[in-house]
Amino acid sequence: MLSQLIKPITALQFPLKEMPSSLLLNKDKSIEMYYAPFDHVNTAAKIVICGITPGLQQAEIALQEAHRQLSTNKPLPIVSQSAKETASFAGPMRKNLIRMLNHIGLQHRLGVNDCEELFTIRKDLVHYTSALRYPVFVNGKNYSGRTPKMLGTPLLREAIEQYLGEELRQLSSETLYVPLGDSVADVLFFMAESGYIKREQILAGMPHPSGANAERIAFFLGEKSRENLSDKTNPEIILSKKQQLLSVLGYAV
Repeated sequence: MLSQLIKPITALQFPLKEMPSSLLLNKDKSIEMYYAPFDHVNTAAKIVICGITPGLQQAEIALQEAHRQLSTNKPLPIVSQSAKETASFAGPMRKNLIRMLNHIGLQHRLGVNDCEELFTIRKDLVHYTSALRYPVFVNGKNYSGRTPKMLGTPLLREAIEQYLGEELRQLSSETLYVPLGDSVADVLFFMAESGYIKREQILAGMPHPSGANAERIAFFLGEKSRENLSDKTNPEIILSKKQQLLSVLGYAV
């Protein structure tokens, strides 16, 4: 798709205040889906980190990198890979994500010293993606994955089956999947039921790495005690999901 949108991407002016209409892919009432260069698939990946959908910040980073690469006449596969690797899970959530991946011992499974390497010197091991590959906005705001439901909304479900399904077909049957949040886990379990992957490949159970989940993340990491949690956080749910996750990884719980 990148090859069809080179002209509008090279015409962009940064910073972006909103996604430009020239990159609008689909729209249904309050839902809008825009193109940003998240097409690249690392078919050799041993681990897939799957978010909900790129937000405006990630989309801008990817588009700006693509703009930079295109201005120097880089080949499109290089443009696509660089844009995706630069923007995937950029921002504060990356730090939280790395800490939780290390906490569950994923670095040992992958043979790296620290999961931070997945974003630096060992990008060859990871495929970054989202349940909804391209940025989705509801009423002009980043889509949270809650309302409307991804699998219950025709436009979103079709995007999942088309774009995410295309990616899953290209990956190994031994690849592990880390869904970021319950809504993404639901999508991956749906894809497992549809025959794209196996349930035992899905490492569900971590809180979403968003800063809004700071307390849940702190409890998951053992940095905050049960006694000091607010009423908004249910420790039993977090512990139960964590135990299931560690069990899938083969650790005693």
